[in-house]
Amino acid sequence: MPLTFPIQNILFLDIETVSQFPTYDIVPEGWKYLWQKKADILLRNKEDDTAESIYPRAGIYAEFGKIVCISCGFITGHGEEKKISLKSFYGDDEKKLLTEFNAMLNRWANDDSKYLCAHNGREFDFPYLCRRLIINELPIACALNMQGKKPWEVKHLDTMDMWKFGDYKNYTSLELMAHSLGVPTPKDDIDGSMVGEVYWKLKDIDRIVNYCQKDVVTVAQVFLKLNGEAMITEANIEVK
Repeated sequence: MPLTFPIQNILFLDIETVSQFPTYDIVPEGWKYLWQKKADILLRNKEDDTAESIYPRAGIYAEFGKIVCISCGFITGHGEEKKISLKSFYGDDEKKLLTEFNAMLNRWANDDSKYLCAHNGREFDFPYLCRRLIINELPIACALNMQGKKPWEVKHLDTMDMWKFGDYKNYTSLELMAHSLGVPTPKDDIDGSMVGEVYWKLKDIDRIVNYCQKDVVTVAQVFLKLNGEAMITEANIEVK
């Protein structure tokens, strides 16, 4: 499936999220009540779990979580000389990192020829970013905002959606998809389920950033593979 636009017009991204509070016992009563209502739905027919035991999952819901890292990558060059440059926005101050990300995105996507790409981005990364921007009383960058746009005007690409080929029942993890396509994925000491613990208990944001950046590279490599393009060599991966 050859590309109909330059790959240099795509910003690959990934976000990492955690619960708003480190432990369930310090969640304010108002939020605890609302999480209980959410948990009642999530825990149907699951007698062994409680609202407290599943609280670490709160980070995947924009109302109960927050973003601690956004990593982005853009490709330059052509063929086997392609390079990917990575930049991350991260820290404890979500409003600050979202403000910085917004500013970068507005500079980069200064016309309607630019695309955003993430794995499962249409159901997770893109809407999560929009919701957290609104909660933090920040504008939604035009490249992210879908409101008022016709479907063909939304420049959002999703590697998982591309892999579905119309099969809307199917969920395929980035790790499985990469392995299936022969895309090398760097071994890491954490996975997505551990991000909350690494952030709240170990307070090691650098590990989270490193993990997030590796996912961005994998998304880009998978996208290249899906489009019959040569992958990027390890020597051509640059962190800014």
